[in-house]
Amino acid sequence: MTEEALFEQVYASYGPALYRFCLLQMKNPSDAEDVLQEVLIKRLYRAPSFQSAEHERRWLFRVALNQCRDEWKHRRRAELPLEAAAVLAMPEEDRRLVEQVAALPEKLRTVLHLHYYEGYCLEEIAALLGVTVSAVKMRMKRGREALRTRLEEEP
Repeated sequence: MTEEALFEQVYASYGPALYRFCLLQMKNPSDAEDVLQEVLIKRLYRAPSFQSAEHERRWLFRVALNQCRDEWKHRRRAELPLEAAAVLAMPEEDRRLVEQVAALPEKLRTVLHLHYYEGYCLEEIAALLGVTVSAVKMRMKRGREALRTRLEEEP
């Protein structure tokens, strides 16, 4: 398979989900696009052999998270602009929820996104993040509590 064909296949299969994940992490569309580009380049030139499509998907999300963390070291983003939330192609009523999830600390928003938006189970999230299932459960609990509090406090 040519590099171009591989890129198109990977982007078609994983691009939108990876972009949403990167946008939630980076809170800025251009930064999310930059991270996504780096992830896809790493997929083309540095990826291991994959046992399955799910193995490839987990690898891509792990690389995306690591790339986002590298970018955070260089800069911090505080808020998800409303126009960035619109890019997520979610119904108008869900924008508030997306913004509130994006405002959570990284550890909490990451597990919530991977579970609720990407459909990973707790065991898969634990393996992806390199933590225990108990740690994922606690982050999910704290994330939901923080989100509930933020939504209740909002006017």
